[in-house]
Amino acid sequence: MIFYDSAMPAPNPRRVRIFAAEKGIDLPRQDVSILKGEHKTDAFKAINPLGQTPALQTDEGVCLSESVAICRYLEALHPQPPLFGATPTEIAQIEMWSRRVELRLMVPTGMIWVHTHPFTARVNPHQYKEFGESNRALVARAHALFDDALGETPFLAGETYSMADILLLTTIDFGTFIGLSIAEEHARLNDWHRRVTARESAKA
Repeated sequence: MIFYDSAMPAPNPRRVRIFAAEKGIDLPRQDVSILKGEHKTDAFKAINPLGQTPALQTDEGVCLSESVAICRYLEALHPQPPLFGATPTEIAQIEMWSRRVELRLMVPTGMIWVHTHPFTARVNPHQYKEFGESNRALVARAHALFDDALGETPFLAGETYSMADILLLTTIDFGTFIGLSIAEEHARLNDWHRRVTARESAKA
């Protein structure tokens, strides 16, 4: 098994690193430098034709991409502790909140990154800055949504740390990197962020 990884601030490979750390899984790793364009080489595209990290080559030689799919594979191999839920209700709640993180926060964060950031301007000649900036309101709205949710439970999808928390942590940290910090008024979200950042796995 080989995990094709990319360094910070890339959020998607970090999802898998945190997930594996929570499980106590030691993944053999090969670094793929985004800054050097290694993810766009023919050699890497033979592994993932989309030219994106992360990717995982299984012991059987099957190549998996998409961070959540890789984590689901690892969960099937190492079911304890369950990070996608143990009961039907837990599984559904974690899926619901994971989708909300990806659709309501990761999508507008990505649009701001692609269309306004100086780094992406070097590789994306067709930035639409006004459109990118318009997504800031969506990010603020998503932060408020998660702040409200954390008034009910200590973690995003319930009483225990889950994949939903991993997705939210990595998305918020990437957002902070591009200037989308959590507003001070969102006390519960900020408290949650301090708690999950203190977990050993967050260093992965």
